[in-house]
Amino acid sequence: VQGFPDNSEEILVIEQNGILKKINIVSGIQEILLDITDRVHNPRLPGDERGLLGFTFSPDYNKSKSFYVNYVNNNNESVISKFTLNNSDLIKSEVVYLKFKQPYSNHNGGMLAFGPNDNYLYIAVGDGGDAGDPLNHAQNIETLFGAILRIDISNDNYSIPTTNPFARHGKAKREIWAYGLRNPWRFSFDRKNGDLYIADVGQSTWEEVNFQSFKSKGGENYGWNHYEGNQQFKNNKAIKNVVMPVFEYSNDMNYMKVLVGWDDNGLDGCSITGGYVYRGQDIPEIYGRYFFSDYCSGNIWSFEIKNGKAIDIIDHTKELNIGGDDSVYISSFGEDKNGELFIIDYNGTIYKLVKK
Repeated sequence: VQGFPDNSEEILVIEQNGILKKINIVSGIQEILLDITDRVHNPRLPGDERGLLGFTFSPDYNKSKSFYVNYVNNNNESVISKFTLNNSDLIKSEVVYLKFKQPYSNHNGGMLAFGPNDNYLYIAVGDGGDAGDPLNHAQNIETLFGAILRIDISNDNYSIPTTNPFARHGKAKREIWAYGLRNPWRFSFDRKNGDLYIADVGQSTWEEVNFQSFKSKGGENYGWNHYEGNQQFKNNKAIKNVVMPVFEYSNDMNYMKVLVGWDDNGLDGCSITGGYVYRGQDIPEIYGRYFFSDYCSGNIWSFEIKNGKAIDIIDHTKELNIGGDDSVYISSFGEDKNGELFIIDYNGTIYKLVKK
């Protein structure tokens, strides 16, 4: 979910099968803005991670009416492309910037967003899938996988920012901004200062949140698959210059049980869902707190960052009571034009955080 930059009453909702809907949160009126189901992989089984995964408005949307999407197509390729609303044929206006084959069906990443301080496009790419990173992508800077990419969008092409950490590296993929990630779901920028928060889904033991200050020059290695959370992963050797997460929690639920609807109450979860730092005005007591959740448990937490460390961690699950007695599967968060937060249940319900 994202709020339209030019209208505080409208939000844009993406659906995994390739539908983008414009919803007026006051009137409730819904309108299909874009239908690309013909080219987006249609998930048919529980747990299929492919499809339309990310969306962001262009920084100059009010003028250009352009937006960007990240999807897995019918050939199992990740596609980063642009659409323009003021084109007479919206579907045919698609401009593809990046396209690359996914080796497996999971760990596609999918988030994309423009940095508030540089207007470069940041793109999350998972390690390519399966389990344990069998292709050793995340520690290989000669591949796009297991990384956050940063590119400069101009016209119908993209270029590499000269300040990217590997811009002058002989063999590295110059698009890489940071690496060592398993499946970043999802990342976000603090709209106030540009700090970057990356929620990275764990393998079997730890879920984690990584933090990058707006002062960063990029190149951070977040450790996967030598580390899961703060711990060494299996028998993989220790490596140096790894940036450890600012927060981790136990991956103690059974993912397959969750997919078939079994309750596993009282546990932390098994698949982190990253959110946003709250910068709205309606609830001043949570201003500056980073909110995130777990897909499996529906637990919702928040914390603040002070001197690069997570402090004052709060569990909001009971207080918010999302879904009541029904199971919820929190798959994403969203912000509107004013920084108010939305919580998305994969079952199809969108919740907005409001003051009591």
